[in-house]
Amino acid sequence: MNSIFSHGCRSLLRASACSSALSLVHNSVRQLSTPAPMTVYSGIQPTGIATIGNYLGALQGWARLCARSDPQATIIFSVADLHALTASPSPEQLRLFRRRAAALIVASGVDPERSILYYQSAVPSHSELCWILSCSAEFGYLSRMTQWKSKLNIPDDSSTDAREAQQNLKLGLFAYPVLQAADILLFQTTHVPVGHDQVQHLELTRHIASRFNTRFDTPVFTVPEVLLTPTPRIMSLKNPLKKMSKSDPSPASRILISDTPDQISKKIKGAATDSIEGITYNAAERPGVANLLDIASGILEKSQEDLAAQFHSMRHGEFKSAITDIIVAELDPVRKRFDQLVADTEYLDSILERGARQAAELSAPTLSNVKRVIGISM
Repeated sequence: MNSIFSHGCRSLLRASACSSALSLVHNSVRQLSTPAPMTVYSGIQPTGIATIGNYLGALQGWARLCARSDPQATIIFSVADLHALTASPSPEQLRLFRRRAAALIVASGVDPERSILYYQSAVPSHSELCWILSCSAEFGYLSRMTQWKSKLNIPDDSSTDAREAQQNLKLGLFAYPVLQAADILLFQTTHVPVGHDQVQHLELTRHIASRFNTRFDTPVFTVPEVLLTPTPRIMSLKNPLKKMSKSDPSPASRILISDTPDQISKKIKGAATDSIEGITYNAAERPGVANLLDIASGILEKSQEDLAAQFHSMRHGEFKSAITDIIVAELDPVRKRFDQLVADTEYLDSILERGARQAAELSAPTLSNVKRVIGISM
């Protein structure tokens, strides 16, 4: 599969970009040069076509990890379809979305020959370890998870509406950080690349691993480290004070990986900026301009300040045109490769089936050891 990786990665990773590595990848390479090779794990929920925020915050970094990390490192990516069940998708929608997610990972430059890619549900060890860990995960710790608390936006009274809202909250939504911990710990993962909004969940994973090891007085689990992606949170094009989201009612608020060059150009032209002359980077005072510079920075691996100096004398129309060109040059090859992969069902299935076998084999020793330690096997 080297030919497909070359097709995707050469177009994605320009020579100038390759010379300036992400801090995430720099950290990886430093760690990977030590005698003990890293094991990297991450996953993505299949919830529809990814935005450029998803791409810069995860997929692009995954591709760079594959391209730049030590050959001895084990790199594992999953399509987290069990996590997606918390959103109650229809069966047809889930089948479509998880296939698109797998295609997008490869289209973004992740080398299937350099990494393991599979559907989470195809490896039963995830669910089995999740249940075991759930029996020791503290309710109080889980109840403090920010993403769970954000779902508790219900009236704090005894009205019928409040009681009904509370009763409709799903256990899976509350407990899914434990499944996330199981995902990571199954593989003795040493490093997990995440955005800033997932750090709390990684701290829970570290807590669960440490408590388990202490309880049974044996190092059953590796306590993983966090690899923070350097790309800031990408904000809505229409309201740069809000995170870019696939659920925003306005399609003009987001750039999707599937957008054509014309669609990208139209959305960037309509992006909120300001009336201040010149281009400077100030996220607090000029959030719209800063957001566009954040996008360009993530793609080109140049600092926002350097880019602002490069574009300083431009009018806003010229600046938006330059940003459009940068985005189109990055995403158009991804979109075309994505379309090819979605159509080539046999090839994509072969990658995922092989990845599931590899993931099952890698996870088996950990699960077997856990069962032995807790007393449900010899």
